[in-house]
Amino acid sequence: MAKGYWIARVDIRDPERYKDYVAAAKPAFEKYGAVFLARGGEYTKLEGQVRARNVVIEFPSHQAAVDCYNSPEYQIAAKIRQEVADAEMVVVEGV
Repeated sequence: MAKGYWIARVDIRDPERYKDYVAAAKPAFEKYGAVFLARGGEYTKLEGQVRARNVVIEFPSHQAAVDCYNSPEYQIAAKIRQEVADAEMVVVEGV
């Protein structure tokens, strides 16, 4: 079974409140087997629009990645994130 990956590009407007998002999201990530492969850090713009924070999270499957996002646990965190950051997020299937 192919793994699933969240790819998120984020601009944080309120770094202090973003910490609340990180804490609130942790139970969902643990429940669905998330492994962070990239979280912030240095990046090099090659093409197109960029955001300040780039995140790649691996899940056991594409469905687990989608289920994590849609879970009641993550939706609590998502509401916080949406108040304090702008983001684009997708789930992609691994090869």
